[in-house]
Amino acid sequence: MLYKGGCHCGLVKFEVEADEVIECQNCNCSICSKSGYLHLIVAKSKFKLLQGEESISTYTFDTGEAKHKFCKVCGIKSFYIPRSNPDGYDINVRCLDPQPKKVIIEEFDGRNWEQNAHKLAHLSKE
Repeated sequence: MLYKGGCHCGLVKFEVEADEVIECQNCNCSICSKSGYLHLIVAKSKFKLLQGEESISTYTFDTGEAKHKFCKVCGIKSFYIPRSNPDGYDINVRCLDPQPKKVIIEEFDGRNWEQNAHKLAHLSKE
């Protein structure tokens, strides 16, 4: 299925190919829990930025490997390049419009990142 999504103000828009039933992760790490991010990790080939490249800023921390992309105007992080899957994109399910008919949320222990990151590696494979 092809989903549309983007930031709050509408400057950043994308489309992503994913299953009709979305399986996503709710991570308890500091940045995800504070932002309410629901993770849908896909291969790079399944993501297309439609508009807003010039409106995107990047935030990194700790190792600097994850590239957290957010809209410079409204501040919403609708997607990013995750440290666990640098060959893919991580889409915030809450930024899809319309929302999927069914979402299955799995808990992910990101507070203990080093012990659990390997559990996500398969998600960006075609």
